[in-house]
Amino acid sequence: MEDSSMLFTFGLVAVGIVFVVIFFHYVPFFLWLSAKVSGVNISLIQLFLMRIRNVPPYIIVPAMIEAHKAGLSTITRDELEAHYLAGGHVEKVVHALVSASKANIELPFQMATAIDLAGRDVFEAVQMSVNPKVIDTPPVTAVAKDGIQLIAKARVTVRANIRQLVGGAGEDTILARVGEGIVSSIGSSENHKSVLENPDSISKLVLRKGLDAGTAFEILSIDIADIDIGKNIGAALQIDQANADKNIAQAKAEERRAMAVASEQEMKAKAQEARAKVIEAEAEVPKAMAEAFRSGNLGIMDYYRMKNIEADTSMRENIAKPSSNNSQPLSK
Repeated sequence: MEDSSMLFTFGLVAVGIVFVVIFFHYVPFFLWLSAKVSGVNISLIQLFLMRIRNVPPYIIVPAMIEAHKAGLSTITRDELEAHYLAGGHVEKVVHALVSASKANIELPFQMATAIDLAGRDVFEAVQMSVNPKVIDTPPVTAVAKDGIQLIAKARVTVRANIRQLVGGAGEDTILARVGEGIVSSIGSSENHKSVLENPDSISKLVLRKGLDAGTAFEILSIDIADIDIGKNIGAALQIDQANADKNIAQAKAEERRAMAVASEQEMKAKAQEARAKVIEAEAEVPKAMAEAFRSGNLGIMDYYRMKNIEADTSMRENIAKPSSNNSQPLSK
């Protein structure tokens, strides 16, 4: 009997413990007590229904307490639950609303939840509205009109524009626009010396362009932190152009030389062809003489007379053009 009573007692204790655990899981009594002490009106049944809807009370209730203590009485439990179920960050939204209220920044709950659901950190945006952020641009390379390359670094001070956070461009767009403005400003300068003497002219020109249009930020200032002199791009381009012109001239000269060589070879071939024709014609002379002998048009006396004429002609040519080998001085 004693053993059975002990088992029954242990069973009751175990059931009681399980019941208490389940009860405090679905009905967070101490969280309800903390809310009541803080002045937040919420019932145990509402906390139990939150558990049924898979909404953690330990996120909603502290957010309600924080909003109530900050004087934001317009925020309701249903709105916080709806924002959580939509995938938002309830704690960040409430922190942002409290910070905006303390800084006298107009930020409705609907706008804060829209910014949060858009993927932006609404609490960081409120902080940037109070404390502007400084963005360092990467080195921007530009060339002045005199061909000298300048490398500039700028520091952009921006402040978050709460109303443009949904759908507005981010920091990358700001940096790209500032870099474009610096390149345009340096490129329009007559020489690099004027830029080095007055670097604030770049920031003034860039600020006048309204680069923050359509972005989630408001540009407060653009300061040129450093300017370095790079390469002489103009001289390098002139050298490259001169080398290109030289290569073109060399190519044209080589083309003309090749054409001259081809023409010379062609003339040599034509001369060889003409010489071959002459030799061929000279070979036909004996044949023609033999045919003249056979036909009776040429007699033997005519033949000897022609030979005498050839001999006289050869003798005259030798007398007119004596050979250097035969003209030797007489020895004494």
